[in-house]
Amino acid sequence: MIQVIVADDQAEVRSALRLVLDAEPDIEVVAEAADGVEAVLRTEQRRPDVLVVDIRMPRLDGIGAITRLAASASTTRIVALTTFGIDEYLFGALRAGATGFLLKDSEPRLLLDAVRAAHRGHGLVDPQVTHRLIDRFASLSPRPATEELDRLTPREREVLLEIALGLSNAEIAGRLWIEEGTVKTHVVRVLAKLGLRSRVHAVIYAHEHGLVPRTR
Repeated sequence: MIQVIVADDQAEVRSALRLVLDAEPDIEVVAEAADGVEAVLRTEQRRPDVLVVDIRMPRLDGIGAITRLAASASTTRIVALTTFGIDEYLFGALRAGATGFLLKDSEPRLLLDAVRAAHRGHGLVDPQVTHRLIDRFASLSPRPATEELDRLTPREREVLLEIALGLSNAEIAGRLWIEEGTVKTHVVRVLAKLGLRSRVHAVIYAHEHGLVPRTR
């Protein structure tokens, strides 16, 4: 059972999220929070698998809550929600440590997919804003390589590049002629060596450090 906390300053939104999530046999909403401070407190108390958190909340906004939880080494995966597809919210949430990012007007099925993906350690970004990630990456000046990157084996670097290109484990296995289970092992090691929380963060890392060939 995937345990979830929902955090939003509007009671009707929390109720709607709970309705969608609790209707699934493998998901249970174990608590709610009305602001960022409460979201952090409830998450630290209940240690849910996933926190679904609104970006714009009183006292402490969603990005602040995500940042605090990331700093506390919380193992809870976080899916950020916002009414607005503003780039600052998108990049702020993902950089702070969110595993997924959705617009509130997304289909309920996308919310369920994001929660399940987050529970597996994967990331899901709303297709409505995915192109903004690509455009932003294309305009970035690569950062210098880090010591962490030097820790990767040649095969792990190959896997990181394939992740950055958006390939699934099965697709990576086919391209590299290795077993899917071996890919999973490489992915876990890549995330651990680079200190990343999810595949979404691996994508960001690879693009920011110039590991992905520019197409324009």
